Amino acid sequence: MDSLTVLMAEDDADDRLLIEEAFSQLESPGDVRFVQDGEELMHYLRREGKYADPGVSPRPALILLDLNMPRKDGREALLEMKADPDLQEIPVVVWTTSNEPWDKIQSRKAGASTYLTKPASYDDLLSAVRNIVKRYLAG
Repeated sequence: MDSLTVLMAEDDADDRLLIEEAFSQLESPGDVRFVQDGEELMHYLRREGKYADPGVSPRPALILLDLNMPRKDGREALLEMKADPDLQEIPVVVWTTSNEPWDKIQSRKAGASTYLTKPASYDDLLSAVRNIVKRYLAG
């Protein structure tokens, strides 16, 4: 199976490491790539700057999006992605510490496919990633 690109916008290095380990442990078909905030996410998606080469920035099959990031947060990036006809079809899983009902409602209204609160344990994280792989990456 060809590798599918999973792009995660996450500013926390520990969270990036845990996601990378989970995808690897599950032998996911997803090639996980990372950006650190919403601004970098949009540069990647629009192939701007260091992401101009499609070999460096393959179109993601799925985006994992943290809401609380510096420069441009996930809320702003989600609205921007879903307003862009070239990007709006990419599924977005909001992956955040926020358990606020308002964030859940607004994320769904803005076009998020799924809203997940970051699991507290690695086993729960592994289970959540397994479900994401089955739903979005399984052929």
